[in-house]
Amino acid sequence: MSKQGQKETNIKTLYNDLNKHGLNSEFEKAIKAANKILSVAPNEVKAQQCKLVSFIQLSKFQEALSFLNKSPDLKDFVFEKAYCEYRLNQPENALKTIDSVGAEELPPNLKELRAQVLYRLERFEECFDAYKDLVKNTHDDYDDERLTNMSAVAANLAIEGSQKEIPDFREDTYELSYNRACLIAGKKKFPEAEKKLRSSEKLCREYLEEDGATEEDIEDEVAIIKIQLAYCLQMQGKTKEAAAIYVDALKNKKNDAALIAVASNNMVAINKDQNMFDSKKKMRSAMSDACEHKLTLRQKKNIAFNNCLLAFYTNQADQCQQQCSKLIQKYPDLEFHTTLIRASQLSREKKYKEAIEGLEKYSKKHPQEDLSLKFAIVQLQLVNGNKKGAVEVLQSLGEAKYRPGVVSALVSLLLGMDNKQGASEVLKNAVEWYKKNKGNVGDLSDMWRQAADFHLRGGEAETAASSLEELFRTNPTDMKILAQLVIAYAQFNPAKAQEASRKLPTLETLTTATEIDHLEATNWMMSTKAVKKTAIKSDQSPGTSDSVQKVKKRRQKKRKGKLPKNYDPNVAPDPERWLPRYERTGYRKKRDRRVKEVMKGSQGTSSGAADQYDMTKAANLNKNNPSPAVYQEPTPGPRQQQRKGHQKKKKGRH
Repeated sequence: MSKQGQKETNIKTLYNDLNKHGLNSEFEKAIKAANKILSVAPNEVKAQQCKLVSFIQLSKFQEALSFLNKSPDLKDFVFEKAYCEYRLNQPENALKTIDSVGAEELPPNLKELRAQVLYRLERFEECFDAYKDLVKNTHDDYDDERLTNMSAVAANLAIEGSQKEIPDFREDTYELSYNRACLIAGKKKFPEAEKKLRSSEKLCREYLEEDGATEEDIEDEVAIIKIQLAYCLQMQGKTKEAAAIYVDALKNKKNDAALIAVASNNMVAINKDQNMFDSKKKMRSAMSDACEHKLTLRQKKNIAFNNCLLAFYTNQADQCQQQCSKLIQKYPDLEFHTTLIRASQLSREKKYKEAIEGLEKYSKKHPQEDLSLKFAIVQLQLVNGNKKGAVEVLQSLGEAKYRPGVVSALVSLLLGMDNKQGASEVLKNAVEWYKKNKGNVGDLSDMWRQAADFHLRGGEAETAASSLEELFRTNPTDMKILAQLVIAYAQFNPAKAQEASRKLPTLETLTTATEIDHLEATNWMMSTKAVKKTAIKSDQSPGTSDSVQKVKKRRQKKRKGKLPKNYDPNVAPDPERWLPRYERTGYRKKRDRRVKEVMKGSQGTSSGAADQYDMTKAANLNKNNPSPAVYQEPTPGPRQQQRKGHQKKKKGRH
């Protein structure tokens, strides 16, 4: 046999081995067989293709991509190249590879892959259109999967607040039901989303139980539904229930890194400035490298921002400033919020000037930024004790300075600085501005009323009348406003006051005779005697004589004071009868048995009485003192005597 015939026989044998390894899913052996073929015949395209597919089946995408780039014969394998780039987290390169074919010439498999690449790039509107075309024009065994992916894209559009028209999807599978719940949650309808998620969990369990799945597999599949349910509960303020679900998910240590990251971040948000050690631990899990390509850009932004807030709550000043700088570099659109965190940290350190300078620097770069930045500067100025600076910032707000809240703040600050004229000017300017811009404002009744009261107290009747006119125009039936307007007119234009007063209701329509009688009977302005006289007059009926109508005053007899039973009018009362017992001369203080008193000398006797009880001197005492002196207690006063019947009863068992 010739060499050429021997070569063909060897190649045929190797192809048989390659086919056998492929059918048995022995891809490592298939690669070795393909290498043997290519060593004999380097231009064998089928062997190259089999080797490429084997690399992809073994998830060796980098080796597959390198092999593709080195093999010019495989340049038409666009799908395989784009798929490898997609799996290597290079969606931009994958999209370029697919688009190099031409949008009109894309086969169905490339259209499917392109839709998935657009989803990874978070270009949801283009992705939605791509899936819409696939669902409409492709019909095979994967119709349910395409519809599920399309509903997932619709949920992300709702979360981003897109105005794109989204059709209603069927909800007969737990995946479709779950995506529908996410769409509803994206529209901030959390109670409705909660109900939908619970029904989705039930569908999932029933489907997997019928399919013969184990309890562990069911819990793994249900985990993502539970995390979304916990989020809906958290947004409704049910933090305890939500935290319990997050903790359960983290305890089981699911293999899904994205799931762990979301649960950890949401737990940090629940903890806020509490449980700092636990929050730090969870934040490390949320920011692990494994989550980098499995989270959306919005999720990664939220986690990074929460990490900055955590550093602020833990009072790590240097770390907080460093993380804020990194956050601005990575996500420039978060510069506003990051600037506020920096200012808050500097304010905590009482570096108010630096905090104000940082906010003002950002304000100059972004003059159209939200008013909250200006209000933050005002707050810092006030904390620093600079009222004048706060007023200047509020007055630089343009048309926003005419808002009722800003006007109120300006008036309060100016009055605090004892600048009544400035406060009056602020109110005047606000009144004039609202007169010119009537169509752009809402209900300003409170502001008109406050402005009128302020100017009336300040003696500016004409300015007060201007405010009251606007207020009366909005409330033409309010007679109180009209009365105030009459008072204001009377101070500078009596004719107008007279004309306006005609619109006031008459006294007869406002009061009745019964109301007047009731008013006279009340004692809010009259003395008690006058009220009694009025009541007597009202009780009198016409036609009765005065003698019958007279009310006789009963003379009350003076009660004699009670005296003690043993009271003796001939004995003078005890002069100490009004003193407390412990201050009287005859009071003996009870000794506290807990305190050990140091006794000196003859215990129990005084030095003067020692001779009296000495038996050797008893005779001498009897001679000199025929009758021994007897101590007589003073007669107790009324307060010292106890009643005979007032004795404590002995406690006994009944």
